[in-house]
Amino acid sequence: MFDVADLNEQQRKAVTTIDGAVLVVAGAGTGKTKVLTSRIANIVLLGRCFLNEVLAVTFTNKAAREMTQRTIDLLTRNGYNDITTPWIGTFHSLALRIIRPLHDKFDRTANFDVVKPVEQSKIMRQLMKNNGFSDEIFNPKDLLLVITNWKEQCLAPLQPKNELERIALKLVDLYEDELKRLNVIDFSDILKYSINIFKTEPDILNYYQQMFRYIMVDEYQDTNVAQYIWLRLLASRHGNICCVGDDDQSIYGWRGADISNILNFSKDFRNAKIIKLEQNYRSTGNILNVASSVISNNRNRIPKTFKTTANAGLPIMITRASDPSDEAQIVSNIISMKVKHGYKYNDFAILVRTAIQIREFEDEFIASSIPYTLADGVQFYERTEVKDVISYLKLLVNPDDEIAFKRVVNVPRRGIGSVSLSKLYELANIQQLHIADAAMISGNKKIIDFFKMLSDWNILMRKVSLQKLVSIILNQSGYMDMINAMPENDEKLKILDDLMLTLEQYDTVRDFLDYVSLATDRPTNNKNSVSVSTIHASKGLEYNVVFIPGFEEGIFPHQRSFIEKNGIEEERRLFYVALTRAKKEVFILMCDTRPMYGLQFERKQNILNTRQSRFLLELPRNCIRWF
Repeated sequence: MFDVADLNEQQRKAVTTIDGAVLVVAGAGTGKTKVLTSRIANIVLLGRCFLNEVLAVTFTNKAAREMTQRTIDLLTRNGYNDITTPWIGTFHSLALRIIRPLHDKFDRTANFDVVKPVEQSKIMRQLMKNNGFSDEIFNPKDLLLVITNWKEQCLAPLQPKNELERIALKLVDLYEDELKRLNVIDFSDILKYSINIFKTEPDILNYYQQMFRYIMVDEYQDTNVAQYIWLRLLASRHGNICCVGDDDQSIYGWRGADISNILNFSKDFRNAKIIKLEQNYRSTGNILNVASSVISNNRNRIPKTFKTTANAGLPIMITRASDPSDEAQIVSNIISMKVKHGYKYNDFAILVRTAIQIREFEDEFIASSIPYTLADGVQFYERTEVKDVISYLKLLVNPDDEIAFKRVVNVPRRGIGSVSLSKLYELANIQQLHIADAAMISGNKKIIDFFKMLSDWNILMRKVSLQKLVSIILNQSGYMDMINAMPENDEKLKILDDLMLTLEQYDTVRDFLDYVSLATDRPTNNKNSVSVSTIHASKGLEYNVVFIPGFEEGIFPHQRSFIEKNGIEEERRLFYVALTRAKKEVFILMCDTRPMYGLQFERKQNILNTRQSRFLLELPRNCIRWF
């Protein structure tokens, strides 16, 4: 029998309640992974089943590896030696393992592959071209997102609500035929085909229902419709399913996660038992009290009473900055001061609501020589739109920069194909000319026009501000037309707008390019560095000190949440996640003014007077302090 002496009362209950449907509501920092692995070990050691008769599902390969290793370690330490290959993995890895030998059920051969996103885009781009749809107007990735959503929500293609869905509806069958021809499936097909087989082949479903005598699910609040249906089908025979999750940490509604899966657990599974893990082992009392107070304002949640083993600790510190640059400088000063008093850089995390906030912190940390790591996404100066603008500017100071030339000569599309470029390079090589000189004698009007455009901008470079110059480049090159034609282009416009504000700090193109070279050449392998991350990407992590900037209406909560169903509740859950990443200290910052988005390049017209986040009124006064 498994020794449960090191578990608290509620953890022991979760580990020893074996049969039937069990929902373990595991608040932040309550030891859910320990409960999951201990529960598997207990079931196996009691002889209720073999290890390979437990199906344990999680969302990331990293979490699956950790769960597998910890489970095997527990079993080995308790004298269990019959370690067979466990069924512990992500939804998609496990479902793929099931459907691979059943390839004939969805018209594939045994060696079928799962197509990569890059290849998916190539397939869709070719289908668009073949059917008269321009990829300069509609991005293949956006069409694939529509099709993926249909599959993950287990929906037949819907009556189109917009032009993007109309085109997706026209291409979806052709896309599926092409996948079949290539003997591949896409990522969302894995669960789709598994569900279809279970529904149409009762003998196969019965086999796996008998094989998996106990089912365990991690992060249940993040499951979507397809994952829910897949689990229901496998558990419908014996009902031995244990789901672990926290409705208060359901923050992925934008990518299909359905919080109703965890809220309706008792309705979905008969005689379900609900066990709450409420003992927090991570955060101080003040942090936990603030998090509890905030999240209690959500109506759609399972009530919980949090407790902590830590003392009250320091109050949550709140301050106002004049603008985002000042906000970043305040954070930088606090980190520098604390490092002088014994903290390490990796004790700190900057958790932003949107990636567009990151740039100010990058600039400040570079200037202050504070090592930092972007925990998710791409550095600001490595983003596609920024690199495109930088390439145009590089060509103004050096028309022979072949790397920059290759990047933007056909961005946006100018009808300059690979054959034309090959001839240009061949001409330059034969006559020992620079690319710019070869272009002018190439006889190719489109290439000549491109370099004439660069020449005109080169003249302007000496007459107008850097910001004005880039504005002209973006518009005269057709780049803005390209961006504006893209569906869901808000993020790209925000990136360009943020770049325009950055350019105000530099007098010349050369000054800016020199700065960028320093910013992008910084070492990125320093483990002792400040983590800069979106809140979404921080889930599951913890830090001694957490900074939450941008605590303003429209930033946090995000402006989209004002019109989305239950949008404010998901934003509040996101705030709860940010707070509970902290072990010792939390700093909340807001700005008096913030640049507006929309490429309004006059600074005086580009400033918004902000309003503090509505969540500020939900913080208990005895747990916070202004500074």
